[in-house]
Amino acid sequence: MVIGDGILTPAISVLSASGGIKVDHPKMSNDVVVLVAVFILVGLFSMQHYGTDTVGWLFAPIVLLWFLMIGGIGIFNIYKHDSSVLRAFSPVYIYRYFKRGKIKGWTSLGGIMLSITGTEALFADLAHFPVSAIKLAFTVIVFPCLLLAYSGQAAYLMENSEHVADAFYRSIPDKIYWPVFIVATLAAVVASQATISATFSIIKQALALGCFPRVKVVHTSKKFLGQIYIPDMNWILMILCIAVTAGFRNQSQIGNAYGTAVVIVMLVTTLLMTLIMLLVWHCHWILVLLFTLLSLVVECMYFSAVLFKVDQGGWVPLVIAAAFLVIMYVWHYGTVKRYEFEMHSKVSMAWILGLGPSLGLVRVPGIGLVYTELASGVPNIFSHFITNLPAIHSVVVFVCVKYLPVYMVPEDERFLVKRIGPKSFHMFRCVARYGYKDLHKKDDDFEKKLFDNLFMFVRLEAMMEGCSDSDEYSLYGHGQQQQSRGESSEAPTCSADSIVSAVAAAAHMSNTNTVTMTTEMDELEFLSSCRDAGVVHILGNTVVRARRESRIYKRIAIDYIYAFLRKICRENSVIFNVPHESLLNVGQIFFV
Repeated sequence: MVIGDGILTPAISVLSASGGIKVDHPKMSNDVVVLVAVFILVGLFSMQHYGTDTVGWLFAPIVLLWFLMIGGIGIFNIYKHDSSVLRAFSPVYIYRYFKRGKIKGWTSLGGIMLSITGTEALFADLAHFPVSAIKLAFTVIVFPCLLLAYSGQAAYLMENSEHVADAFYRSIPDKIYWPVFIVATLAAVVASQATISATFSIIKQALALGCFPRVKVVHTSKKFLGQIYIPDMNWILMILCIAVTAGFRNQSQIGNAYGTAVVIVMLVTTLLMTLIMLLVWHCHWILVLLFTLLSLVVECMYFSAVLFKVDQGGWVPLVIAAAFLVIMYVWHYGTVKRYEFEMHSKVSMAWILGLGPSLGLVRVPGIGLVYTELASGVPNIFSHFITNLPAIHSVVVFVCVKYLPVYMVPEDERFLVKRIGPKSFHMFRCVARYGYKDLHKKDDDFEKKLFDNLFMFVRLEAMMEGCSDSDEYSLYGHGQQQQSRGESSEAPTCSADSIVSAVAAAAHMSNTNTVTMTTEMDELEFLSSCRDAGVVHILGNTVVRARRESRIYKRIAIDYIYAFLRKICRENSVIFNVPHESLLNVGQIFFV
């Protein structure tokens, strides 16, 4: 629904701003207004790759000027036409309105809903502004100016009821009409930009959590992490936005669609907020119940009203949301099944140990980085590779890149390194951890950092070899837990944040084993020579297929939709920033 919001907001905002031209030129046709709106939309989406970092400083003055203008115009209209409209602030008039209008008054809530749209995209603003700034702006500027603006339009309509279709532009004094029109257009662009940024933001987070197909994400700002640009989604949004604008041609139907998207986003947000209050904040159940009931009473009123508008344009966000939901569900289902296959078919350590130090293969100089989604065990793609090509590099590092459901992972906690099998095997595992706001492909020094952590692990391992059995000084925090899971053949984990523990442990070692130091230096020299000989990136390409006896909907989902998404999505080699000259793809097919 947020993606649908990102399509509908630019459409209705720009179309509303363009409608101001027709008010001043009544003979102008709707086609010209739509053409102007489409022109603005194409320009807006075409400028997205530049980001907002260079022009972002203009947004606040534009929006501030916009609110002050509409607030001032509202005061003018209240004073000039009918100040009695201020009585509408009394809740009594809510009751009288519904009593008089009955079902029509109730369904009008779908249009009234448009007066609070935009609040559903506030989460994107948190990437640019602190919470206190947003609260202050809404309390002191936004809310009062909106109340004055709508009250002013109501006062104007008391004397000019025939202008109800164009109340905003008609109520603007003639002397300041075009300045207000220009600011309104700029404010529409800013509002559109906000929802487009919100769409990019939520797609980026869904992508990191494995719930969205792999797409390219570009950071457009060095200062603000939240300012991102997704090229593929940008052009899809532009095409859909133009289609909605040109297809409906009027604000009423787009408004119905827009209201439907916003109220459903708010409903889902309230339900998720309830979970947060219970499971994360551990709020008292009475407080949670009060919040949920008060929020749902208001939101369900609006939701019931927009249901009457489904056949008048409200179906658009439902179709858009359904399409993206199918894409996201199929992608997540296929990804999970592929991961489960790799988990269940991983190679046992007994089989690896049975091969001996040479792994029963020809060990060629160099380092092989085998990329896998498994954080433990040896992936099946490795046995598939050495079975068909009985040669492997002198050093093998299984690299696993994991996105964790946290905001960011500190740099000193980024890499976890451990050894697989005896030292003579020269096999390691490195898990690189990223939060959903981190960006792996932007990490140009990834390979260098990986090797630095690998060398650090070898040094720390040699330093602690004499006291690795001591619980007090062990820097292998996860070692015993892993052994309890049956991974006793793999050496325990070491991360960069264990350096302090290593130094403290080293202080308690009265004498250093000369043989250990020599072994450490020999292994470090061996690793350096292998790195100089060359690094090869080995990527597994597991293809998922539905079994022949599967149901028709499963075959369509896996063999067509998921296969198509995998085909058009970014390759792992691009995501991992792997140079093509050192890339080796290993393919494998499995059936679900």
